[in-house]
Amino acid sequence: MAGCFITFEGGEGAGKSTQIERLKNRLERLAQPVLVTREPGGSPHAEEIRAFILGGHAKHLGPFAEALMFAAARIDHLDQTIVPALRSGTHVLCDRFADSTRAYQGSLGNIDKGLIDRLEKVTLQGVKPDLTLILDLPAEIGLARAGARQARKGEGADRFEEEDISFHQSLRQAYLSIAEAEPKRCVVVDANQDLDEVETAIWAALCERLPQMTEHAVRPLDVA
Repeated sequence: MAGCFITFEGGEGAGKSTQIERLKNRLERLAQPVLVTREPGGSPHAEEIRAFILGGHAKHLGPFAEALMFAAARIDHLDQTIVPALRSGTHVLCDRFADSTRAYQGSLGNIDKGLIDRLEKVTLQGVKPDLTLILDLPAEIGLARAGARQARKGEGADRFEEEDISFHQSLRQAYLSIAEAEPKRCVVVDANQDLDEVETAIWAALCERLPQMTEHAVRPLDVA
């Protein structure tokens, strides 16, 4: 793949969408081609599945059925959006990816890890993020932020936001466990900071892990 694939993970209210937009703007100022997308969603059929899941319509079917639906959405997202962009040399910034299935349905839904591994292998077909940024903060702070956002937009809580505090505390630990297991891919960012400080930490991680993204893509011609 010619482009770099970066995923943003974390609990509710961690500020993923805000930091993705900031990173997009920063990369575009360096003339880097960037595509922002999200999961579940990111392609027409995947967006339909997103509406069904987040509307709570699959909850009664159990975590494995939800995991299968996320996998179906992810296959369409990869085929229609992510892989074509990466092949064209565009960097992809994705709000959630396979780690969310591991955390939400795998760890919290008590689905066997081996089963999640096999499902992921079939779904991803070898496509993995070059870097995963896990935005970490206490669950109660994240839920308060999410609640404030819903109030501003006049929206209700979605399927996962409405879970109790113990669910979200366990979710945080699930993400930290993923980061501990895959330190070469994952970077944990303290999201309980000022937005500018979080942005600075993310940029530092990119400079260290993917320096080709932080260099100016348009270089002056060599002078003989």
